Amino acid sequence: MNEHNGSRFAHITRAHPCFNEKMHDKVGRAHVPVAPKCNIFCNFCTRDINNEEDRPGVAGCIMKPDDAITHINDVTADGPIAVVGVAGPGDSLANEETFEFFEKLAKEQPDLIKCMSTNGLLLPKYADKLAELGVNSVTVTINAIDPEIAEKIYSFIKYEGKVYKGREAVEILIKNQLEGVEKAAANGLVVKVNSVLIPTVNDEHIVEIAREVEKRGAALMNVLPLIPLGKMKDLERPDCMMMESVREQVEEIIPVFRACTQCRADAYGIPGKKSEDHHLGMTPQSHY
Repeated sequence: MNEHNGSRFAHITRAHPCFNEKMHDKVGRAHVPVAPKCNIFCNFCTRDINNEEDRPGVAGCIMKPDDAITHINDVTADGPIAVVGVAGPGDSLANEETFEFFEKLAKEQPDLIKCMSTNGLLLPKYADKLAELGVNSVTVTINAIDPEIAEKIYSFIKYEGKVYKGREAVEILIKNQLEGVEKAAANGLVVKVNSVLIPTVNDEHIVEIAREVEKRGAALMNVLPLIPLGKMKDLERPDCMMMESVREQVEEIIPVFRACTQCRADAYGIPGKKSEDHHLGMTPQSHY
């Protein structure tokens, strides 16, 4: 992280367990599943409502904003929760409930760090609003900035009332993702970029993503292994050697967070401690 961003965002990065590996087993976060709708189709994604799977895109239920506020009040009373986020199970910005929740949370618990994740399609439109609502950080998942590669990862997008497929879809998505990163950073949000490493598809391309998002103002990057599901269920999960090689290359450009547990959309507790990390099924969350 460059010196400017390091000092500017220190109050957040010091306390956020998904930004600071030293806090990963000390401070908790809580995700509230208030955002079920999604506006893109990733070929590796299968969103679901269940209490068994421990991965992104899964929740035990969908919460109304008022119920989510009650849940946050309960879990913050029970443990050291410093961060509250909206991480789906769909795309946060494709759901009005996300904004309603953050507006209410700012009044109810103003001292909590507020974060959210998004595919970035609507980030240019809503970056200003997120800043106004007091959102501190945003995680943007960007898996390709080359349209040829992106076409292998995404089937379609829904944007401004229309469904786009193929090259047209990914060109809109990439443009909005990069503009969104830049606009969110300019609004003072800490921007973390997630990239899913997909062997034979984008494994040699993620370093290019790192170069571009660093120029756009991203403060941190997280390289995640593919969980082979959906249309990519027959691909192999990247091995440790591939993951480490890509992370080392990316780390020459932008700081890399290495302790991510790829948690559910309803996870809460301390991510670095299995016995103290839970989801709405009330069972300990397993870790990848």
